[in-house]
Amino acid sequence: MSARGVLFVHSCPPAVRPHVEWAVAGVLGVPVKLDWHDQPLSPGCLRAQTGWRGPGGTAGKLAAALRSWPLLRVEITEEPSEGCDGERYSMTPDLGVFRATMSANGDVLVQEDRLRAVLADSSDLPSTRHSIDRLLGTAWDDELEIFRRSGDGTPVRWLSAAV
Repeated sequence: MSARGVLFVHSCPPAVRPHVEWAVAGVLGVPVKLDWHDQPLSPGCLRAQTGWRGPGGTAGKLAAALRSWPLLRVEITEEPSEGCDGERYSMTPDLGVFRATMSANGDVLVQEDRLRAVLADSSDLPSTRHSIDRLLGTAWDDELEIFRRSGDGTPVRWLSAAV
């Protein structure tokens, strides 16, 4: 296993819970049973989090497997590993999917060509700020921050991909 990360399911309707577990199991190749808790910020929904270990790129595969369930609020992280940058995927019902390259300390990394494009396309300071906020995933962070805090203190169980 060359990579590891964490899957945060911030809110999930109960009817979708088994589909989330099946999707994660399909990516990791092992049976998955997440520890679900009530999500007080979204009455009637559940939340879960788990660590995972697998080959590099597993975070992207998990995101692809979960994006077809539009009612989920999810974050998936993958720590940097040999030859691979870290990644973070954020998903919300209203905003869809956001992907960012992550540094070892969790900062979003933005490639210089994307910054150059923002500077070339922006006509004033407000549009520049808006474009940079999009590159950083600010809207996703704003929506998910309260959900992140609601899971503080929740124990994390690790799942490992089948070899």
